[in-house]
Amino acid sequence: MKSLSLLGSTGSIGKNVLNVVRSFPGHFRIVGLSAGRNIEELASQVQEFQPECISVADQELASQFTALLPAEYQERVFWGDEGNQKIATIPAAEMVVSAVVGAVGLLPTLAAIRAGKDIGLANKETLVMAGHLVMQVAAKHKVALLPIDSEHSAIFQALEAGRHQDIGKIILTASGGPFRGLDKEELHHVTPEQALAHPNWDMGRKISIDSATMMNKGLEVIEACWLFDVPVEKIRVVVHPESIVHSLVEYIDGSVMAHLGVPDMRIPIAYALSYPERLPLNLSRLSLSDCGNLSFEQPDYERFPALDLAFQVMREGGVKPAVLNAANEVAVAAFLEVEIRFSDITSIVAATLNRFAPGDDLNLEAILAADAQAREAARQEIAQRVLAEYS
Repeated sequence: MKSLSLLGSTGSIGKNVLNVVRSFPGHFRIVGLSAGRNIEELASQVQEFQPECISVADQELASQFTALLPAEYQERVFWGDEGNQKIATIPAAEMVVSAVVGAVGLLPTLAAIRAGKDIGLANKETLVMAGHLVMQVAAKHKVALLPIDSEHSAIFQALEAGRHQDIGKIILTASGGPFRGLDKEELHHVTPEQALAHPNWDMGRKISIDSATMMNKGLEVIEACWLFDVPVEKIRVVVHPESIVHSLVEYIDGSVMAHLGVPDMRIPIAYALSYPERLPLNLSRLSLSDCGNLSFEQPDYERFPALDLAFQVMREGGVKPAVLNAANEVAVAAFLEVEIRFSDITSIVAATLNRFAPGDDLNLEAILAADAQAREAARQEIAQRVLAEYS
């Protein structure tokens, strides 16, 4: 039985992880749970899975949360960054699943790696911000990084068909999000409610917006470079609206290995948790005859410039990817609060990037400093646009 700590247990990925654990009680047990602010959901998870310790967003929430739990949990509740790192380094945990969203995932994931835990990685920001550093530390501690994103799981599986030196290119598929057919003027007037309505996947709010701007695919490009040790020049993106082909690997002899499946996150989650075994998931099976035609098209970099920004910052290197991520997190939050327009998200990120030099991506302090400075710079860009809008 494999013991798991789960970071981000009340989010979309976290709940799917627990669905897999629930379906295979003889294979997995939960020893640690962390969440943000949804303490009612977390309390229910604690009652069901009985972890050794739990963490929430802050101390005030921890006090409220403790009141919802049996007496034996009074000393097992932690909070904040320190709490997340506590959950990530529980001695009993063999694997840590990093399913939090955003930069908050970096420090606990690094802590888990340094503690020798294998990682089920759904927090792409960890590698976007500090890919060079994270992969170096993972190699030092001989830790496995097992991808949970459907695209990276697909690539991981397709790479088992050949040798690393024979990779021609990696092809990430993108659904195109809810606005694939809109022109630039229509994108300008998109509302948060429209952007949250993804056609194929049930995701959290932030990731849904990233999918709509295609920034999510840009972040996945950066993640793939580090996770699979390939230069950005070998990464391609293709829009595949049906979300049946989850990604592909082309080898130097022209062979293309594709991973197909129904769009259900429990498939890549279960594979990461059980690797190298496969679990008999009780899910609907892919019927090719029912799929009809599968379509593919090139992404429109003019209408969705976030994708181009990701390729650009990966070529520039240093802390630029961390800046991209930080500015995007701030801009997405502002859009969800209806402070800026949908089309402003990527332009705010681009304007923020222009303020920074590449810097040193092997220095954790420099990465964290760039993250903080980029957030402040993005807020300044937003304030200027709001002022101009109403002046």
